[in-house]
Amino acid sequence: MNQKQPFFFLFSSPLIYSYITLFYFLTRTTLCYCHVHPIFTACEPKTCGNQTIRYPFYIKEKQQPFCGYPGFGISCDNNTGFPMLNLTNTFYPIHQIFYQNQSLRVSNAVFSRSNININKGCLSPSQNLSFPINLFNLAQNQTQVVLFFGCDSTKLPRELQRNTIGCFVENKTSSVVALYGDDKNVSFVSKNCRDGVVHAMVENGVKGEIEESLRNGFRLNWIVSDCSECYNSGGRCGFDSSVYSFRCYCTDRVHAAKCVPVVMKSHSVHTVIIVASVIGVAFAFLIVLVCWFRKKIFPPTFLIFREENPTHQIIEKFLKEHGPLPATRYSYSDIKKITNSFKHKLGQGGYGSVYKGKLPDERMVAVKILSESKGDGEDFINEVASISRTSHVNVVRLLGFCLDGSKKALIYEFMPNGSLEKFIYEEKDPLKNNRQLDCKTLYDIAVGVAQGLEYLHKGCNTRILHFDIKPHNILLDDDFCPKISDFGLAKICPRKESIVSIFGMRGTPGYIAPELFSRNFGGVSHKSDVYSYGMMVLEMVGQKKNIKVEVDCSSELYFPHWIYKHLELNQDLGLKCIKNEIDEEMVRKMTVVSLWCIQTDPTHRPAMHKVVEMLEGSLRVLEIPPKPFLSSPLTSSIHLSSETSSIHLLSEIL
Repeated sequence: MNQKQPFFFLFSSPLIYSYITLFYFLTRTTLCYCHVHPIFTACEPKTCGNQTIRYPFYIKEKQQPFCGYPGFGISCDNNTGFPMLNLTNTFYPIHQIFYQNQSLRVSNAVFSRSNININKGCLSPSQNLSFPINLFNLAQNQTQVVLFFGCDSTKLPRELQRNTIGCFVENKTSSVVALYGDDKNVSFVSKNCRDGVVHAMVENGVKGEIEESLRNGFRLNWIVSDCSECYNSGGRCGFDSSVYSFRCYCTDRVHAAKCVPVVMKSHSVHTVIIVASVIGVAFAFLIVLVCWFRKKIFPPTFLIFREENPTHQIIEKFLKEHGPLPATRYSYSDIKKITNSFKHKLGQGGYGSVYKGKLPDERMVAVKILSESKGDGEDFINEVASISRTSHVNVVRLLGFCLDGSKKALIYEFMPNGSLEKFIYEEKDPLKNNRQLDCKTLYDIAVGVAQGLEYLHKGCNTRILHFDIKPHNILLDDDFCPKISDFGLAKICPRKESIVSIFGMRGTPGYIAPELFSRNFGGVSHKSDVYSYGMMVLEMVGQKKNIKVEVDCSSELYFPHWIYKHLELNQDLGLKCIKNEIDEEMVRKMTVVSLWCIQTDPTHRPAMHKVVEMLEGSLRVLEIPPKPFLSSPLTSSIHLSSETSSIHLLSEIL
């Protein structure tokens, strides 16, 4: 080693950098922070009635949305003195907030003291007396209450008449009777009440008067970013919707997780002594290191500090900012036990491999082992960020994940029937025991996927764009109920945003919307998923890939053109799954809707809620859409124009 080497190595070392940082911090912290950051002031806790309101809640009338978590805005009702939480247009008075264990006790507004009175208030079975589960989870030890409407109280025994809690809004002479769900009289009362049943919840405990239990309400848990570390460090918690991430607001600036302790200006001798001592020790240690290097007392590798994998750091930061998550975190050794050392492989893809496994509670799962060379962890983050926010029958559930060094894995509920593609293509693999689905099952799958996408686009707190809808990413359970999976390309954006920024293409050739590779077709939005959905449904209808369909064994025609021509001329589609007129109507409905979905101009495509409405409605009211400007990707002589299809353009690009 030459003589310059130790000094170069010394001053490029992370150790030196840490001492410089320490010196800067000590000198800076002796200064006075006279200016308080305005966002810290804006998020000062407020009071409503006898409740202190702070993160994740915020008072809409007094605070900015960045002071709380999305969807946790409340109103302060001066008449009742309660904070009011509005969930899906139903108001819930908040009786008590328990910040330490992230729970609150609420009741339905219709059960307030002024409403539940047999002489005053009337209830309707159409009122929403339960609660939505997308923001909160029902706490343990809650009891169900059953409300019976249209009851003749004169026919009830005297001991049950005290359970009447009001009148039926449509017939004020009839009563509403409430019973605990495990009451032995439930069956008897149901036979004497004619106008519907509604379920509500109350907090478990010593069961007393049912009216009082309904007024006291029930407990909910919330699972959002943990505020305790920020709060204990003197900060105030908030949320940055632009990056959809938790933030800690401090007196000096905005921090990611907690506030850095600030030492106020002090001219005391003690402060000077402490600073001087630390600086002196640091420089003394540096001199010792230089001497060690010169005399080669220890090898230079001593100062080579191993840095953590950058991808691992990115993901750990994300998990910290978005935790705690509903999904369980496992080690890689746990994953090996769950999969029985990766004994049963279910599939292979560009992302890695999928294995069948079993959790300790005996639940069967599918474990996706992500490739170590796959990007910078974006696919892992996308999956966890998107699926962990969802709760829908047509979206696959994320039960757990693994981040153990460079090992990354995702654990999903197991779908016994695998993915949709093996049931809809003619090229069957006899080793996989493929079989053709009937028209009714295909129709139900199309409706289920549409409802799942409608939820992702509109039902979540944020809009989730999938960008890779295709048969391979639609999983089927025992009853062939479809579940949308593989959110590796997904993008999360605020619901108010209709157009999103995307760099490069996303998706699979054959399903990519035109605007995803050329902005001349329009902006990228949730309508891009609509296009992919339409192409997938056409494949389900045709039982083959959209790329080509052989016609008369001699010519080739792009399938949407072929099927559009037959619909336009009201000709028989001649598809194999059609057995009767009912099948014909379902297939035609799917076909018309899918042709609307693949319109080249995104503004001409229906939103997913409209797609669901069209599929569940009557065929007679569906109009034939304009002819899609699509061409077979294998026809090289067709002139490219602004209306050329995404598939043709993509084939030319590739």
